[in-house]
Amino acid sequence: MEGDEYMRSDVVKRGIERAPHRSLFKAMGYTDEELNRPLIGVINSKSEIIPGHIHLDKIAEAVKAGIRIAGGTPIEFGAIGVCDGIAMGHMGMKYSLPTRELIADSCEAMGLAHSFDGLVFIPNCDKIVPGMLMAAARVNVPSIVISGGPMLSINRNGRQLDLNSVFEAVGSYKAGTITEDEVKEYEDFACPGCGSCSGMFTANSMNCLTEVLGLGLPGNGTIPAVYAERIRLAKQAGMKIMELVEKDIKPSDILVPEAFENALAVDMALGCSTNSVLHLPAIAHEVGIEINLDIVNEISSRVPNLCRLAPAGPHHVQDLYAAGGVQAVMKELSKKNLLHLDLLTVTGKTLGENIEKACVKDNTVIRDIDNPYSPTGGLAVLKGNIAPDGAIVKRSAVAEEMLVHKGPARVFDSEDEAIAAIYGGKIKKGDVVIIRYEGPKGGPGMREMLSPTSAIAGMGLDKDVALITDGRFSGASRGASIGHVSPEAMEGGPIAAIREGDIISIDIPSGRLNVELSEEEIAERMKQWKAPEPRITKGYLGRYAKMVTSASKGAVLQLGK
Repeated sequence: MEGDEYMRSDVVKRGIERAPHRSLFKAMGYTDEELNRPLIGVINSKSEIIPGHIHLDKIAEAVKAGIRIAGGTPIEFGAIGVCDGIAMGHMGMKYSLPTRELIADSCEAMGLAHSFDGLVFIPNCDKIVPGMLMAAARVNVPSIVISGGPMLSINRNGRQLDLNSVFEAVGSYKAGTITEDEVKEYEDFACPGCGSCSGMFTANSMNCLTEVLGLGLPGNGTIPAVYAERIRLAKQAGMKIMELVEKDIKPSDILVPEAFENALAVDMALGCSTNSVLHLPAIAHEVGIEINLDIVNEISSRVPNLCRLAPAGPHHVQDLYAAGGVQAVMKELSKKNLLHLDLLTVTGKTLGENIEKACVKDNTVIRDIDNPYSPTGGLAVLKGNIAPDGAIVKRSAVAEEMLVHKGPARVFDSEDEAIAAIYGGKIKKGDVVIIRYEGPKGGPGMREMLSPTSAIAGMGLDKDVALITDGRFSGASRGASIGHVSPEAMEGGPIAAIREGDIISIDIPSGRLNVELSEEEIAERMKQWKAPEPRITKGYLGRYAKMVTSASKGAVLQLGK
């Protein structure tokens, strides 16, 4: 763009032929002076159903102030979002992952239909962040992401609480180890206010990785939601989008293959949610870059795990913020040349320039590169005759004694059946719970399973019982929770062949996941297998089930699938 000679928005506002269009703008109160400036779409996912989004009106106002300061005209519109916590454990969770595609599609439609010169995306929680990142990549006009920030964790009776504390309290109550009044105390104090839930769960994982990818300003992932610094960052994002528009810096200039390698490296160092391995490939897909599970494992094999934030350890995102944030983690990784530092970011500077002054302020939260929690990353990809195309586990959140485990399969064809068995005391030490037909196609929607993992942890069985599913786990899940088994059961993956009592062998350090059956026995069982009738055939989920690809490919939609 050169001065005012050309703007993308000219197609809706310039020339005699656009008088009707200008008339519609003026019906909303826009002046000629405002229309002569770049038009910046401000996509706000504020709602009154997600604690991470309840305050996004304040973020949007700050963004719009920044845009006006820098000479642009902000135009706000909305985006949907599902609260994973409220949707958890029932039919609602089937809609969570599929809304990622709805968000991307609706942002694309609004952004391109109205020919904005630039876009500011305001997400905060699980599927909204990757959905907006996908849209930014797809629309490919100058864009920046500013999240709403993490929720605080507060200390109650000597324990730092978060949402996971409440889920696990339910399991503890069912096991008879705490009272209903104690559950009520967790319920009342674990989520003290607005923001994305306070551990290194999916929302905070993706907000941190947005910084690493280069589409968010430093601090995007860690400045707490209630801090004034978050408002200042939003104003800076509003001002920065005008610079990006002026220089015509687009997501395609930033989202290069090396940016995704950086994101995976920091993912391993932070110990992010397993869901990041669904979302990063989906975002990369929008710019024609392939991320497969072999790449994930290769990076995990050489990047150390430097942080153990909840659920893997005692720290929360506010502690990561105080310790220097994502920029400090990247600075530590750069000491071993584990990042590409010459990549452009929305600051207008390179990643290396962004982290030049960063430093670790608390090495109990961000460990020194020479003293990591483990020499390999926080996530691991497992393969074997249960998951030929791979499965994912948050290795950093697995108890040492469960890294290698062998036990009898307890097989359930839905999450609901598994939860009933767990709460009913039917799962014993040593068992391996198999939950299938919960994948992207089989669910449909690939439900998160925080309820069963939290129930097992709350009952004190997380060091004795493993869970394996073609569905997925919440970023808050801990223990030997192995998800994303691909191919999924609904597509005839061998997880469909497992029967009650089969011996399951898990070897996380070696990356292996097997059922102790011969290839011939598995093949014979699969000959007798028939795909069950789809659970849902109508509406959005019916369409989604017909088009969605495997979890190993990011569960993206594909025409003709």
